[in-house]
Amino acid sequence: LILSTRMFPSIRVKVRNLDPTEQYHIAMDIMPVDSKRYRYVYHSSQWMVAGNTDHSCITPRLYVHPDSPSSGETWMRQVISFDRVKLTNNEMDDKGHIILQSMHKYKPRVHVIVREPGPEPVLLTSLPARGVHTFTFPETQFTTVTAYQNQQITKLKIDRNPFAKGFRDPGRNRGVLDGILESYPWRSPFGLDLKPFSLELQGTERQITHCFKALIIKYL
Repeated sequence: LILSTRMFPSIRVKVRNLDPTEQYHIAMDIMPVDSKRYRYVYHSSQWMVAGNTDHSCITPRLYVHPDSPSSGETWMRQVISFDRVKLTNNEMDDKGHIILQSMHKYKPRVHVIVREPGPEPVLLTSLPARGVHTFTFPETQFTTVTAYQNQQITKLKIDRNPFAKGFRDPGRNRGVLDGILESYPWRSPFGLDLKPFSLELQGTERQITHCFKALIIKYL
């Protein structure tokens, strides 16, 4: 089953300590955490290693934020959201989506890239050799699936995901879902005091299990 969907929850960050007058690209990619394939064990409600895998057949794709390039002043005064990132398990994808393999663990990386001097912005398709500062957050690691493995996560994501409106029942009891949210282990935003740049993650869960369960996207 070939699926593609917007990433939810999306990555949102704030940057500090940039040169206000310098031009920067902000980009994101998603890298494997390890070379393992996983399976979900229902009776113990946990992920177990199911074997080894080879990621070398998939070239990591770079998603450049559509506001790039912008000045450091512009980036520092806004929350930078990657809510337009699309993921797919189609290894033959030609739409520019980030390709991931199901039942594997991944971690997003956010890159602050100094724009190279020149009259016209260069279209970035890969990370340049210099001028790149990379940030990762352990809380954003996730496991890819093609079907929800947990019914509470199913309800939580359908209710809160802005791209899942078609699944919602307006008459559903919101109290049940609010109870799920209150019991979920959220973590408040935090910052990294790294020089010369720093990033602050916005509204991140302790653990995020991102699911590919969504409507199949038809490309026109």
